[in-house]
Amino acid sequence: MKFVDEATIDVASGDGGNGCVSFRHEKYKEFGGPNGGDGGRGGHVYAVADPNLNTLVDYRYTRRHEAKRGEHGMGSDMFGAAGADITLRMPVGTIISDAETGEQLFELLVPGEVITIAKGGDGGFGNMRFKSAINRAPRQKTPGWPGEKKALKLELKVLADVGLLGMPNAGKSTLITAVSNARPRIADYPFTTLHPNLGVVRVGPEQSFVVADLPGLIEGASDGAGLGHLFLRHLQRTRLLLHVIDMAPFDESIDPVVQARAIVNELKKYDATLHSKPRWLVLNKLDMVPAEERAAKVKDFVRRLRFKGPVFEISALTREGCETLVKSVFQHIHAEKSAENQPVEIDPRFSESSDA
Repeated sequence: MKFVDEATIDVASGDGGNGCVSFRHEKYKEFGGPNGGDGGRGGHVYAVADPNLNTLVDYRYTRRHEAKRGEHGMGSDMFGAAGADITLRMPVGTIISDAETGEQLFELLVPGEVITIAKGGDGGFGNMRFKSAINRAPRQKTPGWPGEKKALKLELKVLADVGLLGMPNAGKSTLITAVSNARPRIADYPFTTLHPNLGVVRVGPEQSFVVADLPGLIEGASDGAGLGHLFLRHLQRTRLLLHVIDMAPFDESIDPVVQARAIVNELKKYDATLHSKPRWLVLNKLDMVPAEERAAKVKDFVRRLRFKGPVFEISALTREGCETLVKSVFQHIHAEKSAENQPVEIDPRFSESSDA
């Protein structure tokens, strides 16, 4: 399925039905009292955070979403039926903003969360509402109130606990394949990854975390170079960044330290908050470095980079060191998670079996 993380849609809730002017017609009674009913309310437009979705592709091609209007009131004290509601299913992590002003309106962060993005108009009053002691035969009625109409921008920021970043061909896709259930495309050339890949890493029974593999960054990414800048937003919700370094580049003239500093600079230019997130170094492809040279090469790299955080030495291809990395990441994520992030139960009205 095509990965789409932005879309613009128009939504319109239903208008309320009009009130009715009607009088009773009884035998031997030429003029009965008023019995015109109210109009029904218009249908609402809801949005539901669906954990089974991971793209906004449905809204790229279907942009207009309208709820039904309410039925008009009728005689014999009959109120109009409410218009049918519609429910838009969106991936968890979707931000809903006003397309004209850019103001953020809603944010779907919890699986099963339900929000009303456009409220249906109330129904109009029938003439039975205007009956009084001095107005026994009212002929007044009111029209239904109009529903809300909005132009909305949808933006998806994936909800992952851990984000992998690094230069193209650093081995991020191989790493996520080695530790999770994700199976991204892997090849021996740069920019194999064209969109974010999410994988669930299972550490033990009921112990897991989600990791996101993004397209490789290059110098100038924050200014639009390469592919990675299109997806940097997906790192903003992660709790931990794993900076994957290629310790055995094909071109011997490439300095891993220079590449690592370039990535850090791009993060800082793109978003200072993103730059300040916890970041660990993952030195990859050490299976391609002679065993007698590894310790010296790793020590020299860390010294020149002046990195003070955790450093992990791995080979994603042979899975050497991956188990230690996964356990350390899980302990860090588990320590940071709070009770407020617990999922809520989905409203039965918006379950998959619902016709709403």
